[in-house]
Amino acid sequence: MEGGGQVLDAAREVVLAVGVRRATLTDVARRAGLSRMTIYRRWPDMRTLVADLMTREWVRVADRFATGDPVTSTVAVVRALRGHPLWRKIVEVDPELLLPYLLDRRGASHEAMLTIVEAAIIRGQEGGTVRPGDPVRMAGTVLLTAQSFLLSGPTMLDPAGLAGMAGLEDLDAELATLLERYLRP
Repeated sequence: MEGGGQVLDAAREVVLAVGVRRATLTDVARRAGLSRMTIYRRWPDMRTLVADLMTREWVRVADRFATGDPVTSTVAVVRALRGHPLWRKIVEVDPELLLPYLLDRRGASHEAMLTIVEAAIIRGQEGGTVRPGDPVRMAGTVLLTAQSFLLSGPTMLDPAGLAGMAGLEDLDAELATLLERYLRP
């Protein structure tokens, strides 16, 4: 569909302005300067459009680090997603949107991320920086670990800074340590 990027850009703006629950395809069409019917041909509802938007945004972030070492790349992606405006908006306003992808099924974002991580693991295995093993299984483990640090990690931070982890940098360092010990030969 022509204007697919234009529609996703408009959807991003609408979601950032009002959240997913309050966004409508009409709002997106208006912001994109297209008719509703043009959008309905590709996206039958906001849920489908937002799923495509999330995939585009998360993959853009991951692609920035895709050629690096799997440990440093994974930590960098978690850090970048944690600060991503769309991620923050969804987590703060519409977190239930993420539940199906955490509990029931893999989405296109998961599939894309798995492909990126698997390729990094294979490159690392070929270069001797990643231990032998099934790269598909290892990529799934890395993704699950990264996902837990992204979603639940901040709950482990001590708000007073008196005990435990002092901040997100400490959390990222722990993720790096965990991944180092899992992936290195």
